[in-house]
Amino acid sequence: MNTIKENFSLKLYNTFGINVKARHFVSLTDVQAVEEFLQNNPLQGNPFLILGGGSNILFTKDFPGLVLHPYIKGIEILEDTSEFVRLKVGAAENWDFLVEYCVKRNYGGIENLSLIPGTVGSSPIQNIGAYGVEVKDSIESVFTLDLENSNKKIFSNSECQFGYRDSIFKREHKNKYLITHVIFVFMKQPVLITNYGRVQEELKNFDKIDISTIRQVIIQLRNRKLPDPDKLGNAGSFFKNPVLEKTIIKTIRKQFPGLPTFPVSGTHEKIPAAWLIEQCNWKGKRFGDAGVYNGHSLILVNFGKASGQEIFELARKIRESVVKKFGIQLDMEVNII
Repeated sequence: MNTIKENFSLKLYNTFGINVKARHFVSLTDVQAVEEFLQNNPLQGNPFLILGGGSNILFTKDFPGLVLHPYIKGIEILEDTSEFVRLKVGAAENWDFLVEYCVKRNYGGIENLSLIPGTVGSSPIQNIGAYGVEVKDSIESVFTLDLENSNKKIFSNSECQFGYRDSIFKREHKNKYLITHVIFVFMKQPVLITNYGRVQEELKNFDKIDISTIRQVIIQLRNRKLPDPDKLGNAGSFFKNPVLEKTIIKTIRKQFPGLPTFPVSGTHEKIPAAWLIEQCNWKGKRFGDAGVYNGHSLILVNFGKASGQEIFELARKIRESVVKKFGIQLDMEVNII
């Protein structure tokens, strides 16, 4: 029997450390528990929210409904060959724990995604990515439960409709399915992705380059520029890097010759949102306990007692200033509740 808790504090369930409450809260420890709860939910019809590690969410107020907290763990080897390994991983497993697990066994594919906060279950929702790698390239399928009828459904990689920090679970199927497990395929003869400038530079200090040294370098890079959520509340990158047509970028560059871009396709390029924000003089700014991290302008932080609304207002002002200066709309990567 899963105990439903009332007026439950979510401060420890979101990496911003926002002190809000859920009207009702229940933690679900395995697939059977989820199925039983959905079939006998006494709060049917109430607003609900699926909350994992809370690493990509900003609460601006108390949640008036039911928070479902899946806590399904475990790593199971489904297939092990000389070339690859298939793993079935519980949604509640810590993401970086999985990366470390794989690197220790020379399972290649996600070493560039080291130290990204959050859980395995959130990785396909956001299609997490860093240093030239996206998790979609290692995902075979996603196991879910339909929140309306508790039916099991497996989404193939293509059915997940992965995009840049995006998937079908953020759009059409938002809050419709609960992810229970993710099936990954990792290579035993990994293709190393080292063409990201700072990674290349750091790897010059190593005699041997493998997935272990790549993980080590990326941990160093992230620790150098990003705050630890356990010490300073944040949700990582708050905004997405805008992707625009080359013709539009060419027009913008006439006014701003120093505009940096990275190729995405034959017709589109990506602009670092951090650069845009810095040009608007937000880096390191603090307003009460809400601020922009002085080491990386994409990171909005809670210095201790900021409310979610204060952080959201700061984000809104940043967006307005970027639109005013560059005519570019920044999309939020963080989910606002």
